[in-house]
Amino acid sequence: MKIVTIVGARPQFIKASALSRAISQHKSIEEIIVHTGQHFDANMSDIFFDEMEIPKPKYHLDINSLSHGAMTGRMLEAIEKVLITEKPDFVLVYGDTNSTLAGALAAKKLHIKVAHVEAGLRSFNMEMPEEINRILTDRISDILFCPTQTAINNLQNEGFGQFTSQIVLSGDIMYDAALFYKAKADEKSNILKEFALDKDNYILATIHRQENTDDKLRLTNIIQALNEINKTKRVIVPLHPRTKKLLEIHGIEIDFTIMDPVGYLDMIALTSNAFMVFTDSGGLQKEAFFFGKYCLTMRDQTEWVELVEGGFNSLVGADQKAILSTFTIWILKISILA
Repeated sequence: MKIVTIVGARPQFIKASALSRAISQHKSIEEIIVHTGQHFDANMSDIFFDEMEIPKPKYHLDINSLSHGAMTGRMLEAIEKVLITEKPDFVLVYGDTNSTLAGALAAKKLHIKVAHVEAGLRSFNMEMPEEINRILTDRISDILFCPTQTAINNLQNEGFGQFTSQIVLSGDIMYDAALFYKAKADEKSNILKEFALDKDNYILATIHRQENTDDKLRLTNIIQALNEINKTKRVIVPLHPRTKKLLEIHGIEIDFTIMDPVGYLDMIALTSNAFMVFTDSGGLQKEAFFFGKYCLTMRDQTEWVELVEGGFNSLVGADQKAILSTFTIWILKISILA
């Protein structure tokens, strides 16, 4: 059997690391990795293949820095050429990026079966590009690997029981990756020493989602909240290059510690040793939970509703008062429990 795996963004590299390692144990399966180039910064892509011991991509499409339509269209065209050459039995896609949708579309139009890892997630916000990508990819996939029962319920509510696709409760592949690489991070990462960070004595925050970065008011509110929190507890932000550029354009002042984007082992070390996590990322919400860290999600919706319902995660949007008050409440709860 031949499988073509489509990746292009950080979360997909992480998920692929776990599954590609399992695939490599089966000599009867050949995996061809295609990197669309959606994340093009060396710290955000190449380092992942090195430190996570993922086989180097056979194809690197180098498609990035375009509008959603242009990026998806060019990926669709380029991936189609790869699939015509390789003639795989399956195309494997992950998550909810433009790379995900382009890979699924290219395969389906060539009558190649599609397997979607992390299927069935929904934020129920159609203004998010990721939500559109999820829904469309799910609808044309042949095998839907769902991380949770909630994801299966979402598909069933959308009528997937009437379709020919196979729905599988696979569990969360990100958990496999987190467990595997935590030991490596403990051994190899020097990020805490480099930035003089004490365990459980700093806040890890990330800001990259367009709904926050492209809205000056939302971005300002988040940064001002983090500036205020930094007076109480040190805030550390691995800053996406695009976010950094927008902060400079808008003249928004930062009063916390920023660093360049880091590799996955450093990110695991930062997450597992943090006091709390603030993020607008989907994957980091889960990793915070895996390592027992409370998370404030700076979005209006989340696809990981189980974390909110279970009390491990709070949705605070870009509301400065909500961010500060939720942080204060959790400081009090932790001090009482201590």
